[in-house]
Amino acid sequence: MLQSLLPKLLMIPAILIGISIHEYGHALAAVKLGDDTPLYQGRLTLNPIKHLDPIGFLFLMIVGFGWAKPVMINPKNFKNPRRDDLIVSLAGITMNLLTAIAFTLVIKFVVSNFYSFLVTEAGQYTITMLYAVVQINIVLMIFNLMPIPPLDGHHIVQSIGGWKVTNFFRQYEQVIRIGLILLLVTGYIGRIIGPPVYGITNFLFTIFNVF
Repeated sequence: MLQSLLPKLLMIPAILIGISIHEYGHALAAVKLGDDTPLYQGRLTLNPIKHLDPIGFLFLMIVGFGWAKPVMINPKNFKNPRRDDLIVSLAGITMNLLTAIAFTLVIKFVVSNFYSFLVTEAGQYTITMLYAVVQINIVLMIFNLMPIPPLDGHHIVQSIGGWKVTNFFRQYEQVIRIGLILLLVTGYIGRIIGPPVYGITNFLFTIFNVF
């Protein structure tokens, strides 16, 4: 029983790291750009408890794709609302990418210097958990780039596209949200973001010559 649950248990630290880094990135960018809303709401922290969305966490555990509790911002506090909202939206994704790169380098270091440890059972669990951190962060990055409310990609295309794009999302927001839920429930979301996730993971491992 424990053996079958172990892969899921090893995913938990990766998920907690990924969502905490992502939401902290949003909060930090917003505060730096003049909006203290995330600070007042206790979101300027790496504490995963502050960022967990129970349903999103379950989806991450069960199907590998999910979400955290969104960081609330007030664009009225920004000097340039359109530009700054774009920066805040990109901040979480960027933090996930940097974390994936950092843990790829950690894996390279472990593989290069602790081979005798890696052949042990504990070593295999360790490398599996480190790999999960890389992959979960890339999953969160790609998933959040989708231009679907309430994901970051939705804010990005609105900031770039202007009022025409904003009106489109306002008109079809509910339909798009239902579509996202169906993709998650049926598992078809994996067919969409799976290839870029594995492609970027393999790219990082290749350029850093991990294995």
